[in-house]
Amino acid sequence: MTYRDPPGIIAPHIPADAYRRAEATGQPVVIVVPTNNPTALPWRRIVTALAVVGAVALGGWGLVVALCALLDAAAHTVTVIAGAAGPIGVGGITLRLTRSKHL
Repeated sequence: MTYRDPPGIIAPHIPADAYRRAEATGQPVVIVVPTNNPTALPWRRIVTALAVVGAVALGGWGLVVALCALLDAAAHTVTVIAGAAGPIGVGGITLRLTRSKHL
């Protein structure tokens, strides 16, 4: 785990020789504090968003494929049942659901 100073502390230590030199000559002591770059891209947020969007897209395609498979199975089932049932007649009107295999 990295050690972080509490907020408000700029530098935990200034070397004594740098402090005495600055005090004797009147030169300022420059302390460089690393900060977050506000212009940098937040890669973690971008990658997380892309992962969520990708998962949603793959899930949508999965639903489409599942629906197509169910419709295909239903069509085959209807064809098999209609072929086994033969012609259906109601009130003198006969309806052939499938073509006969004799042709």
